[in-house]
Amino acid sequence: MRQLNRSLDPASMARDPYRVMVVDDSAVIRGFLTRWLNMEDDIQVVASANNGVAALRECEKFQPEIIILDIEMPEMDGMTALPKLIAMDPDLQVIMASTLTRRNADVSLRALSIGAADYIAKPESTRVNDEKDAFQHGLTEKVRVLGAARRGRKETVDKPVLRPTSVQPSNLQGLAKLTGAKAPIVLRATGPVLAPQIIAIGSSTGGPQALFQLFEQLKGKTNLPIVITQHMPATFTALLAEHLNKIYDKEVVEAKDGEKIVDGRAYVAPGDWHMTIQREGIDTVIRLNQEPPENFCRPSVDPMLRSLLSVYNNRVLTVILTGMGHDGLSGCQKLAEANAIVIGQDEETSVVWGMPGAVANAGVCNSVVPLLRISATIEGYLLGRPA
Repeated sequence: MRQLNRSLDPASMARDPYRVMVVDDSAVIRGFLTRWLNMEDDIQVVASANNGVAALRECEKFQPEIIILDIEMPEMDGMTALPKLIAMDPDLQVIMASTLTRRNADVSLRALSIGAADYIAKPESTRVNDEKDAFQHGLTEKVRVLGAARRGRKETVDKPVLRPTSVQPSNLQGLAKLTGAKAPIVLRATGPVLAPQIIAIGSSTGGPQALFQLFEQLKGKTNLPIVITQHMPATFTALLAEHLNKIYDKEVVEAKDGEKIVDGRAYVAPGDWHMTIQREGIDTVIRLNQEPPENFCRPSVDPMLRSLLSVYNNRVLTVILTGMGHDGLSGCQKLAEANAIVIGQDEETSVVWGMPGAVANAGVCNSVVPLLRISATIEGYLLGRPA
């Protein structure tokens, strides 16, 4: 597949609105999405298409940075078009859009595994209501975050990066300015800690892809219980647990209220419910609630981490994977104060370095490592040999 001509000036691109293409077989949906996105000063819909064949043609012509791609379309559907679009432009950010059915959720998860950056569930109605407003807000934020991530990677690809260090010489900030590198991440020294009794994982944009890889590599490395909060709608979280259950060598389930935490099992927070953990007699159980969203999310990572601190104190090993926003930062700060272990995914391997970047830049991480090194890093801490 012929790749696109990248002749656009990077400096001018940084000032220009994010270039979006909308692909959907419904003219009504295309119209709504185009109007909603064009209402934003920093977003411009440069093209639209009604199927995958037209999308390939329009992509080559208009060179969008982000594509909103429907799943079910005539002539060429979204899943068929996706790898062809990415072959044309490997930096392309694709958001899969579909009605929230079990089948479409399953297709969206498979799309993430072959290159899509994110997904969004279409509202059942385009009339003015809370669902439509939430969809519009969520879509524009995803476009902004993915557009910024794309441009950020392109701008820094040739710049040196000062690697994470546990020592911060006084001239590091000046060196970063002098060389054009990013400022270094200062790691928190790992003091004497008791062996972790539970692993907690928080993730958002890019999280499913990261979780698939992490759980593949975690096989045989631990029998600890694992609790996972991934920002997802309800239908998606059930399927995410099923997908992970096929990958991992131990059981992965969507969490249920009152369920006991046991070794050798992983629990995914269900969509639209905060997952917390509490002690009840001699048992440790999961409690679900629909208290207000935190960090605009439900489920949210922070309530999970706070509850783990109250039950396990510092015997928690937390991993913050790729995701937009800063959910998990507050909980990680409290865990770090108790001398619990915090691992962050590095920027280079994150789809969006929002959540892991927040904890890394706050100085609460013991390690900041590429995705493919996280399982080995976890194993090192569990064996008392920090990486």
